[in-house]
Amino acid sequence: MYRIVRIAIAALASVGMLASVAACGSGRSSSEKNGTIEVVASVNQWGTVAKTLGGDNVNVTSIINSTNVDAHDYEPTTSDIAKLQKAQVIIVNGAGYDAWAVKAAQSANVTIVNAAAVGGVNDGENPHVWFSADVRKAVAQAITEAYEQADAAKKSDFDKLHDQWKSEENNVESKIAEVKQKSDGLAYAATESVASYLAEDMGLTDATPSGYARATANESEPTPTDIRQFADALKSGEIKLLIVNTQEESELTGKITNAAKSANVPMVELTEQMPEQYDSLTAWMESLVDAFSQVIA
Repeated sequence: MYRIVRIAIAALASVGMLASVAACGSGRSSSEKNGTIEVVASVNQWGTVAKTLGGDNVNVTSIINSTNVDAHDYEPTTSDIAKLQKAQVIIVNGAGYDAWAVKAAQSANVTIVNAAAVGGVNDGENPHVWFSADVRKAVAQAITEAYEQADAAKKSDFDKLHDQWKSEENNVESKIAEVKQKSDGLAYAATESVASYLAEDMGLTDATPSGYARATANESEPTPTDIRQFADALKSGEIKLLIVNTQEESELTGKITNAAKSANVPMVELTEQMPEQYDSLTAWMESLVDAFSQVIA
């Protein structure tokens, strides 16, 4: 019987990469008057980090909170734009993942944290940067500094919350290190490269057939030859683990998963957007690492 772990998921620069602009205008929101910082994140994975790092000192709104929404193609509503315009701190993912949010943020007179830019990831590179331990740490540092810039009187509170977050992240990274030790460069393939940063952190080797990988990276349809080569690599034992992005399932990916089942190749099923049942990015990552650990002997 094939093994399969199902887990819902939707992937250090200097602090100088924190994109900042002038302070907000004369109009003050109710949050400002109550002493809290108004924060808007394009996606909930970064929104939960922002809330953890700010505690009761911030009011955080995440525009995308569901695995049913594709951030790449999201069309912001008038309400979304209004939220971004009223924020004191905006957190975007960047690297082309949420161009709509980056564009809206640039027209607002606020402090912007661009996660990809902070993590040294450029447009055109894999934008799923929340799967990278290095990027998570860099973004947490940048958010903390943004808060301290917005409300210097609460610096000690923000530093304490940051230390608590780092303790949780360190627990995740300890588990990653354990998986890396036993993975020993295990060859994996993926229906989409959403979790490639995490796979790299865990010491896995990407063996996704090149033709298929190029097609999916370019958001084009893999050819029948690409699919056949993928299935053959699974059947031959070249690929030891299959990562499946269930948020983008299709008839073609079904052929790949069927081939994996026939070859008894273990699978970890993912979604790129953070599922609603997780209240923090670190909890989600920890659960995901545990899932990989179960299928890597």
